[in-house]
Amino acid sequence: MTTVHRTCPLCEAVCGLTLTLDDGGHVTSVRGDKDDPFSKGFICPKGASLGKLDEDPERLTRPVVREGDTFREASWEEAFELVRQAWSQVADRQSTAIYLGNPSAHSMAGALYATPLIKSLGTRNIYSASTADQMPKHVACGLMYGDPLSIPVPDLDRTDYLLMLGANPMESNGSLCTAPDFPGRLKALRRRGGKVVVVDPRRTRTADKADEHVFVRPGTDAYLLFGLVHTLFAEDLLDIGLEVNGLDQVEAQAKHFPPDVVARRTGVPAETVVRLARELAAAERAVVYARIGTCTQEYGTLAQWLVDVLNVLTGNLDRPGGAMFPMGATESRPRRKPYRTGRWTSRVRQLPEANGELPVATLADEIETPGEGQVRFLITVGGNPVMSAPNGARLDKAFEQLDFMVSVDPWLNDTTRHANVILPPPRLLQSGHFDFALQGFAVRNYTRYSRPVLPLGERPSESEILARLTQIITGLDGDLDEFIIGQTPGAAELELEGESGAERRLDMMLKLGPYEGLSLRTLLDNPHGIDLGPLQPRLPGLLKTESGRVELAPPQLVADVERLLAGLDSPVPDLVLIGRRHLRSNNSWMHLTGGSNTYDLHIHPSDATRLGLDGSAVVRSAAGELTVTVRTTDAIMPGVVSLPHGWREMNVNVLTDETAIDVPSGNAVFNGVPVTVSVPEVINAH
Repeated sequence: MTTVHRTCPLCEAVCGLTLTLDDGGHVTSVRGDKDDPFSKGFICPKGASLGKLDEDPERLTRPVVREGDTFREASWEEAFELVRQAWSQVADRQSTAIYLGNPSAHSMAGALYATPLIKSLGTRNIYSASTADQMPKHVACGLMYGDPLSIPVPDLDRTDYLLMLGANPMESNGSLCTAPDFPGRLKALRRRGGKVVVVDPRRTRTADKADEHVFVRPGTDAYLLFGLVHTLFAEDLLDIGLEVNGLDQVEAQAKHFPPDVVARRTGVPAETVVRLARELAAAERAVVYARIGTCTQEYGTLAQWLVDVLNVLTGNLDRPGGAMFPMGATESRPRRKPYRTGRWTSRVRQLPEANGELPVATLADEIETPGEGQVRFLITVGGNPVMSAPNGARLDKAFEQLDFMVSVDPWLNDTTRHANVILPPPRLLQSGHFDFALQGFAVRNYTRYSRPVLPLGERPSESEILARLTQIITGLDGDLDEFIIGQTPGAAELELEGESGAERRLDMMLKLGPYEGLSLRTLLDNPHGIDLGPLQPRLPGLLKTESGRVELAPPQLVADVERLLAGLDSPVPDLVLIGRRHLRSNNSWMHLTGGSNTYDLHIHPSDATRLGLDGSAVVRSAAGELTVTVRTTDAIMPGVVSLPHGWREMNVNVLTDETAIDVPSGNAVFNGVPVTVSVPEVINAH
């Protein structure tokens, strides 16, 4: 038996695990690593299943290539040669596209090699799961702080009051807020006399454990947040400790959203709006945190903007116990030009770029629509957009029209079945792991690296797969890692170590990072991880705005308030659809059996009775329809129905409309989707 320590790569919590392996390399047990200073032994069902997931018998171990309607195994050289031949036929770089899925954010390869691969393609057709998830937060922070990666997180371990919207960390383990044992941190907050308020259209497991749950109509969070802002100004409850621009503009916009007005739109009583604003202002240390439910809606960027506006107005931005900016071990943020979006637009719908990406909601348009720049060559990395993108059924058909598609993915799934070549990365335990992105969202500064546990054998690592694709496209003969190291300022003076190019680059980034004395060797000598201390105030030094101040009223967002105002007079749909998180699932790429993992429709008993539902129902939207099993529960707000995400048996994204997006960010709208629900028609066979 061998005992090893690893970071769990299955969600954003970065929990430390202790694994026991037998002589054949099979995982015999998985426990939480009690010596990890951040997770302290916490483990969830996803992490406990790491061994079974790693040894999934359906996982591809060799490349497969398409022959007609079937696949066959191929050698690595043959597979790469097929890609090279297909690339040699590409005449227009703008006819190529790349899609990066959520799993690529959880791998070293995705962090280190995706950018060189994107740059090598020379295309503007860049897509990722970010525009089906978190782009509103990036855009709001980019406009306010000058950097889309400067995302403040709730200082959970020191706050006294947490107002949480559209997040369910008891099941998701947190998102854009890296916090192992989020449930334990919430319990600790309450034990020390603090208060947790959850705003959600559904009484989630997180809401059940909070001090207060407030129902809100899906898609109306921006109205509610503006109501809180209005109250702070109206009652002179401001406590601003930072130098900011735009305070008067925010006050002027907030005047349009008094509590009685937003109550009609949100379903939150006016007196509750006023009370929440007063509680936020009165708490010694308070923070507002909002996540995917507020991003994946019609006014996602406005909602994310107003979250940080509230943290500023109450004096809780960049303050212990409030919303603070982590400092990752490899952080490198050189000053660039002021942040902006819309540097280019998509060919068909003229949708603006954000963070160098186009909305995944328009990928099908770019493949289907003839003309110069029509996408004919596609690379996907660790993603399944047929399941995760809006109107996945349309994307499924669009992929059939491609001339060539190559997928870097360990499974044959609904997306990769369209590929001409599938290049499978190795098992998790054959791969090194370092959370470049997630450590930058941690509620306590921390770092940890896990070396590969099992040998690769004759197969390439995921890093080598992506590097080889980059070399095919660029024609680069030399070592990609050494080329990148050679182009990095300050790297020439460093003595770098590592068993692979990825490790050498990690060593370089640690040595050039913000913490003196950190290196690959330091991390290898501390296999349980290193505590880098509590979050510290970082403003104004972190800001990259032209003014050097927090821009409280970015013109692009102030202009979008007109759209929010126009929505005040829109009719309220009879029923709207929202998503649902499961503790035993991870987006569209992992569902464990048992427990709460079901894909039935949750509906309030009053709505079920009104519609005459019993057992099953047909859910219809502008995009499609599904026949589902019905479960009545008073945990969901009347007028709202809920389906989970990512199930092949019942893909909820059949119902989501790819034409509906959050305008400033291009993010797809998955919550607040108008639907009708009816009794299935009975067909009489006689």
